[in-house]
Amino acid sequence: MTATFEATLPRLAPVAAPPARLALKADAPSRGLLDGAWWPRSRDLLRELPALTDVLDPLWGRITHAAVNPERWPVIPHKVPVGGHVVKVGWFDPEIDPNKLLLLSYGTGRWDLLVIPPETDPEAAARLMAAASEYGGPPLTASALITADRALHDVSAPNQVRYAETAWESEGGASQPSAAVPKQASRLIIGI
Repeated sequence: MTATFEATLPRLAPVAAPPARLALKADAPSRGLLDGAWWPRSRDLLRELPALTDVLDPLWGRITHAAVNPERWPVIPHKVPVGGHVVKVGWFDPEIDPNKLLLLSYGTGRWDLLVIPPETDPEAAARLMAAASEYGGPPLTASALITADRALHDVSAPNQVRYAETAWESEGGASQPSAAVPKQASRLIIGI
């Protein structure tokens, strides 16, 4: 006697991708070096870029191009299909900071986002998102901002923390905001 079993496969319902974890600056005349921060869940641009453009397209206009440094992205596709259009992706090794994503919008402009490494703990990611989306922007590049945050919050190196705080204050990091420039809140979009 032979028995035949037919495997019953579960029906898969389409699952929406989680929203992008993102913090953006308020619109201001002087944006600084960074326009905000993005905390992707992986280093897969094919998977991560569509969620990011879902948020940014309505705010900034259709994102048409993205550029990254290949140091942090193992696979860089030439084109990524997103929400009914395609984003062309380029890479530039020495020209783009490894922790930055450059975005271009059709006829609207350019934006530079700090890319927080996916493996970053939530507390550090929150600090970096806040720093990158401050009015006027941090006076640091994307990689320098990440390095400074690690130095200030690394409990295993107390002397390094003290040195980083002293360096920050001696370079003007503790100065008071100018009364002539009103502080604006950042536009914060977080999908955690």
